[in-house]
This record gives sequence, C-alpha cells and structure tokens, in this order.
Amino acid sequence: MITTLEALRAGRLREPKKLASFVLGTCRMTVANLRRGAHRKERLLEQYGAEMPASVQPALLKVDHEHLQRCVQNLNERERTVVVMSFYDEETGADVASSLGVSEANVRVIRHRAIRQLRECMGVAV
Repeated sequence: MITTLEALRAGRLREPKKLASFVLGTCRMTVANLRRGAHRKERLLEQYGAEMPASVQPALLKVDHEHLQRCVQNLNERERTVVVMSFYDEETGADVASSLGVSEANVRVIRHRAIRQLRECMGVAV
C-alpha cells in the first residue's frame, strides 16, 4: 500500500478510473520484485555458500524462523519498520530515511540497535 500511495502522490496514475487495476498491478510488481530478490539470494548462497566461514554456515542453516519472528515483533514499531525496509524490502538507507522522515544517520543508528536486540533475543554471540 505504501508503494501505491507513493505512486499516487507522484502522479503516476494516468487514469483515475483505473485505480483498482493500478493497485493490482503495483501489488503484482511488488511480489515479483520480492521473488526475484529471494531467488537472487538463493543463487548467491548456492554459489558462494561453500566459501563462507564455517562459523557462519550453521547459523544460516539452523535459523528458528518462529523465534526470529517473535523477536522481530518484540522490536518497537520504528525499529521493526527500519529492519523490514532494510532487509526484507532491500531499501537503501536513503530510501528508508525518506520514507520515515528521518536522517540516514538516524536510520543507521536505529538499524544497528535493532540488530543488536535481535541478536540478543536469538541468543547469538557478538
């Protein structure tokens, strides 16, 4: 919805009568971008996973997704938003800052603190 609202504010809807089609198309493109990102990550892991240090490999393979989800939900809303936009949506720091109305430096601080909290929650040694 945020992507759709940003597109509407930027005037990219040429025919207001076709709003429903515009929203559907935006959703379809968002899902396609997410899938492309996931496939890209899988290919990179397959290609370079064997070269990764042994200390990192088990952590990638044994992630308790339900526990991670609970940890992410325990973050405050701003931290959760920054983490999701940065790592799930693969937004740049500048894009996150622009969307939230804060500075890039603030985004880095929020992201750093959120990652620290997630590591503590997941029981990962720093």
